[in-house]
Amino acid sequence: VRLEESGGGSVQAGESLRLSCTISGYTASRYCMGWFRQAPGKEREGVASVDKDESVEYADSVKGRFAISKDDVKNTLYLQMNNMKVEDTAMYYCAAEFGPLCQVPVTAVYEYLYSGQGTQVTVSS
Repeated sequence: VRLEESGGGSVQAGESLRLSCTISGYTASRYCMGWFRQAPGKEREGVASVDKDESVEYADSVKGRFAISKDDVKNTLYLQMNNMKVEDTAMYYCAAEFGPLCQVPVTAVYEYLYSGQGTQVTVSS
């Protein structure tokens, strides 16, 4: 099982960015998946999740601005980030889980069994 994030970069506040996570070694449709982030000196924070039945959840901090989606044909997970804020600056990781941890709240997505190496997102004012 391998997860690889891409799409990070530097943007201005108010701009958009889309992260991608390519998945290999398993079929994405059989897993719940999500994104979490970690800023320097801060705790990990789950931001979005999508369950095997396509239901999605978002942390309050990103609700209305971020959108998670997946393409089961391409085995790819996405995170569309709009109206970005300086406080969105962090390393972003995608994560996958096939067991009972699928039931954790979105804020605990970092507990999923598998995660990638991360992609850096920097938002400046």
